[in-house]
Amino acid sequence: MKHRCFFYLLVATFSTWSAAAQMADEPYVQLVGHHYEVPGGFGDARLKKVVVDYNSIVHVLTDKGLFRDFPDYQLAPDHTYQSLADKVPVDITTQESTGIIFYLYKDKFLTNGYAGTLDTKLEPELYSRISVNKDLKVLLMGEKKAALFDRNKKIADLTVPKEAVIDLYVAKGQFLALTAKAIYKLEGKAWKVMHEGLGMTSLVFGESGITVGTGNGYYAIDLQGKRVTDTESSLPVPAIRKMLLTGNNELWFSTADGAFRKETDRYRYFASKRWLDVNEVIDMAADANGNIYLLTPTGLNMIEQMPFTLAEKTEFFQDRIRKYHMRYGFVCAPQLPVAYDLRSEEIIDHDNDGLWTSFYLGSQVFRYAVTGEEVAKRYVWESFEAFERLLTVNQLKGFPSRTFEREGYKVNDPDRWRKSPEEGWEWKGTTSSDEYIAYLFVASLMDQFIAKAPEEKKRVADFIDAIMTHILDNDYYFVDLDGKPTTWGRWNPEYVNMYPAEVYDRKLNSIHLVAGLQLAFSLTKKESYKTEMFKVMNEFGYFKNMLPSMYDMKEHIVMYDGHTMGDGWNHSDDEMAFLTYWPLYYYALNDTLKQHYADIITDHWKIELPERNALWNLLAYGTAGDINLEDVRWHLQEFGLDQMSYVVKNSHRKDLELLEPNFRGQTTKVLLTPGERRIHRHNANPFELDGGSGGNSVLAGDEYLLPYWMARYLQVLKAP
Repeated sequence: MKHRCFFYLLVATFSTWSAAAQMADEPYVQLVGHHYEVPGGFGDARLKKVVVDYNSIVHVLTDKGLFRDFPDYQLAPDHTYQSLADKVPVDITTQESTGIIFYLYKDKFLTNGYAGTLDTKLEPELYSRISVNKDLKVLLMGEKKAALFDRNKKIADLTVPKEAVIDLYVAKGQFLALTAKAIYKLEGKAWKVMHEGLGMTSLVFGESGITVGTGNGYYAIDLQGKRVTDTESSLPVPAIRKMLLTGNNELWFSTADGAFRKETDRYRYFASKRWLDVNEVIDMAADANGNIYLLTPTGLNMIEQMPFTLAEKTEFFQDRIRKYHMRYGFVCAPQLPVAYDLRSEEIIDHDNDGLWTSFYLGSQVFRYAVTGEEVAKRYVWESFEAFERLLTVNQLKGFPSRTFEREGYKVNDPDRWRKSPEEGWEWKGTTSSDEYIAYLFVASLMDQFIAKAPEEKKRVADFIDAIMTHILDNDYYFVDLDGKPTTWGRWNPEYVNMYPAEVYDRKLNSIHLVAGLQLAFSLTKKESYKTEMFKVMNEFGYFKNMLPSMYDMKEHIVMYDGHTMGDGWNHSDDEMAFLTYWPLYYYALNDTLKQHYADIITDHWKIELPERNALWNLLAYGTAGDINLEDVRWHLQEFGLDQMSYVVKNSHRKDLELLEPNFRGQTTKVLLTPGERRIHRHNANPFELDGGSGGNSVLAGDEYLLPYWMARYLQVLKAP
């Protein structure tokens, strides 16, 4: 009667989900970065200005000539008008309201709009800036002189403000000049001081006021020049160079260290090679679609605001994975011998090929459960075959290799590889619990949704049976070719229970072994697995080990067998827990256990909420019923198309509310968007402010596909 506390045996059942609330897959804005290629380069030209006209033609002014955009993000010298091809503008601008481009040369100004009727000769070398209002008044300004024209006719010679002019502006037909100390308005033939300030750098104009950028933040004034707000200096980079107000009222800022956009309750920061060829932004412009063009001293960059749906993003990643990320059925992150160049991709082995592939395999399982597409089922079996070969490529009984490769072509961790009994192959040892939980997750999903025929059911059962038999035959260890337990493949009670209750390894390893024994019993119907499960839960205390709250976990350095076994908890533990929760819950042997498991999952889900992880939310919802729907939407929409590795830095930002150092490594009160952080998997801390690498690898996107198809299966996300 030692099992009496768990009541009766219950065969696992699987529900058809009906969500209490659903998200529609409505179009949203997907931000995508592009770097313009300049065939032949700019030479020694100095880049000065970027202007977008009303046709959305992008013009880049340099001191050696004018460049314009061409398809596929190409930039080249502008030879559109042969009569102007060999001429070098001093300045360019667009007319207020119409967006027609005007050119200032050293001896004339002109436009090709208005049938070319505006073409006015000038005394050479006098003017370096041009501004044109909606009434076709043209203001020219140099260091010492200025002039106002009505179309081709000069109507006034003007003085210039006493300080150096930073820029000219036009708003509602009115010309303004900005210096570091004052905003001047042209009234008649004289410049009148409209507003005095300090360290001013740029202006933008709204319907009822003006935003003033400075070297230490920005503030607002009304149209008469009266200050109406305090200075906002809690910005990613307070030293503003330029500001831009787009047609859809987005306020953008450029700095010497990136650009940023004002959002409802925060600033979104654009820096690193994900968005910019270099971080110094010298000018900005926007087109009619709200796309932003950021000019640096060395190139032009675009932030495209692409209308997108989650279904379209899904197709993008599914196609990319099949073409560029498959290795023997595993989904891998290629290395890039040529930094940032996808054409140099080499698909290589990784430490946890099985773990990373479980995300893709799982996504295709749920895809099949939702759509019934036979191609998804094919992809599942292809990857599962790679999982099966992990057991047969080595000479050990039931021991799963980390991965395998043809002899002589391994890349990572050369000391972990062993020669296979299969001629011409090698396999990687030291398999860890990271891999083990992938096997449980994959097998449970295969059993639920894919394996229908008796031979298919047996195939999945045999896979788990072999692994769990190895663990039981080897005293609850993964035992490698050297006859010793692997460092992280340990579920023996001597090992598990030496951890204090507040160290997560004790809780997690107990959950892992119980989940595996439950699953093995359900798949094979071998009573020995059920007996063993209740033994470890009752006699070894694993049930009690599973119960402590995540809020009680603490940092605690643990030594074992001469090795440091971590500091108590990390984000890999979260990943290993949440993937295990699915088989733990669905293969519970009775209702009482299932309720305990639900409580464990809910406790973990609550502490994870600041990370806004869609997958953790959906795994919690699919089991315990807990979800933050808005975080699921946010995560899926913000997940970037560009999964390249970039070096990013956020620790210098002045807009972030930093937290005191804490056990979970949460650095800021609010999580940054994926587009501001380094690319990482679910086993990394999303609150890390700095990190990444220089374009030497690219992730597959499978960590988007799994929550997407889970959301579809759980009816959290409506079909497109």
